Amino acid sequence: MFTGIIETLGKVKNIEKEKENVHITVESSITDELKIDQSVAHNGVCLTVVEINGDEYVVTAIKETIDKTNIGDLQINDIVNLERAMKLGDRLDGHIVQGHVDEVGVCKNIQDEQGSTVFTFEYDSKSANLTIEKGSITVNGVSLTVVNSKKHEFSVAIIPYTLEHTTFKNFEVGTKINLEFDVLGKYVTKLHSLQN
Repeated sequence: MFTGIIETLGKVKNIEKEKENVHITVESSITDELKIDQSVAHNGVCLTVVEINGDEYVVTAIKETIDKTNIGDLQINDIVNLERAMKLGDRLDGHIVQGHVDEVGVCKNIQDEQGSTVFTFEYDSKSANLTIEKGSITVNGVSLTVVNSKKHEFSVAIIPYTLEHTTFKNFEVGTKINLEFDVLGKYVTKLHSLQN
């Protein structure tokens, strides 16, 4: 379980394919606090630490994860958002995030506003996922509030601190992003579909 509050950024140092799996080596400032078998969200994708070497650690992504997220697009020197799983009793500063990406979306527009930057994203028009105005959404692991919710499209307003301390600073129109929709909304959608 995560909160969507990014702890730090990591840098991809190596990518090694083994059959259908991919081993990703990440350098980060929190490596010395990690342990083997620990869950860490990478751009919102929950992956398990399998090896630690100095200030670098290794996680493994399986085929399903690669197919359903943007993890397979990572390249050496790419920057990723990192968050360790929350501790029981911690404050939930973001919202309930599982680290299970629902689908990949695409950045459609970036607009500078007075004091913030508005990013607009679109996602699969055949998807049953939805957003609501002022609801929660996780974009590349970042817990955000939805503005301008439309069918298969939404926007988020990013303050300068979040822009500087997450991968949002590297987004361009066309950037693929991981989306995890609000878990409560997913249950409501599922219940509704079962009743119809």
